[in-house]
Amino acid sequence: MDIIFGKLISDQLKLTTHRALRSGIQHQHDIWPLDPAPGEAVTIHLSSANDLPIESAWLRYTTDGGDPRNADAKTADFALIDTEWDTVAWDYLTVWQASIPPQADGTLVRYCISGRQRNGEVLHADFPLAEDQTRHATMLHFGNIPTDSPFLPTPQSEAPLFCYHVDRLRAPDWIKDAVIYHIFIDRFCPGAGRDWQQSSDLQNVCGGTLWGVRDKLDHIADLGATCLWLSPCWVSPSHHGYDIADYQRIEPRMGGEAALDAVMEGASKRGIRVLLDLAANHVSNEHPIFVDANNSENSPYRPWFTFGERFPQGYKAFFNVKTMPEINLEHADACEWMIANGEFNLRRFGVDGFRLDVAAGPGPNFWSQFRPRMRAINSECLLLGEIIDSPSYLRSYTGRLDGCLDFSLTEALRNTYGWASWDEGRMRAFIGSHSRYFEADFVRPSFIDNHDMDRFSLIADNDSEALKRAAAAQMQLPNPPIILYGTEVGLRQRQSTREATLDACRMPMLWDERQDTDLLAFYKAAIQARKGEAL
Repeated sequence: MDIIFGKLISDQLKLTTHRALRSGIQHQHDIWPLDPAPGEAVTIHLSSANDLPIESAWLRYTTDGGDPRNADAKTADFALIDTEWDTVAWDYLTVWQASIPPQADGTLVRYCISGRQRNGEVLHADFPLAEDQTRHATMLHFGNIPTDSPFLPTPQSEAPLFCYHVDRLRAPDWIKDAVIYHIFIDRFCPGAGRDWQQSSDLQNVCGGTLWGVRDKLDHIADLGATCLWLSPCWVSPSHHGYDIADYQRIEPRMGGEAALDAVMEGASKRGIRVLLDLAANHVSNEHPIFVDANNSENSPYRPWFTFGERFPQGYKAFFNVKTMPEINLEHADACEWMIANGEFNLRRFGVDGFRLDVAAGPGPNFWSQFRPRMRAINSECLLLGEIIDSPSYLRSYTGRLDGCLDFSLTEALRNTYGWASWDEGRMRAFIGSHSRYFEADFVRPSFIDNHDMDRFSLIADNDSEALKRAAAAQMQLPNPPIILYGTEVGLRQRQSTREATLDACRMPMLWDERQDTDLLAFYKAAIQARKGEAL
């Protein structure tokens, strides 16, 4: 079956995650309402397990941007409201609640949570850090670390901070009717009459550029797409660009600033919005800030990263990939720096927002601060997170992001029309429950494939009729649809990502007689029907 959910790909990993979230003392940003408005009190939820039992709990909070761990913070006590039995954890959970009073529009509420054990020892939420255990189990599953690697939880030296932003921000109206076209720049079009540099080694540069995107805007407009999602185009040593070495310069190989300006101008003339793919969770190991931090323990940037012998490469990196050191956005200066990068690109290029790579890495605290700063520059700026996790986890980002890519919906569409393991009745029932579970304003774009998974055509054995059924179902959903470049013209994948690498699904786009014109006509008609336009 699909490799979609990463840390939740197997039953064992699902169990590990569930049990980790039901151990120790856990808050996990669990608040109600999910998106606090001005004048609304906020209930803070906490659970504690018997492996680290607590007898009392309290929170400290500030509303002026200050650190709630300081002595002048306001306090609120938790009340024990229930005891629950969890069969999977095979233990009781104690459920606690506290309340933070209503606040004015624009307030950033910062808080920390502590609990006291019978022996007087104080613990802080979230401990043990559930993500540590899940990450370790996931890397074991995929072979990223040796099978005998011990699990070493992150020690808790001080109370972690949590926050939420009080506002009336909502997803911009334009996304509700959008059709998004997803471009992996290096594989889309070389542009200016050039040919591909090469097309056999998909782990190296093939030669697509932003000039090529500019040259093919008519194809995108004729298809009916109204929004472009461009893969990362900042300076990077890789072909994929997710290891960014400079957030304020466009990769020269892709055409530099002039080429992105040309894309923006051409897209605007055609009424097409543009989203850039921002990787805030990690940077390139060639980024000057990381190089300085890595070379000197006295570097001012050293606290922006997590170093230690427990990491195979000596520092915390995304999935232990050496070229992608994770940046600690809980550090105030690192957080401000990354927000400033977003502000710069909104102002400089006039883009319409960002698709946010590995959005769960920076976490709810960061996006609660990032979102209002972007909206202050562009009131219609869209922020879409890539969070490959359970629906309950995605829902916790309500009010932090405008929405998330809907991987659960993707799984339902692929199970029904690709793998044929679901019937349409089960899919409709799932979609009904799924839609009711989320706030109406939380945008969840649909897709049947993307640049990190096997293309739909591969799992459907290149059955174009199955692809048409999946696309028709997708276009009938209220979710904004995403189309991966090439899917509309029958671009076919040679081998599975499980047999090769993720690049197996990132083939160069077809721009010749090999295009499936019948499939392209079908897509155009389905998009026109979605928009209520005449053929």
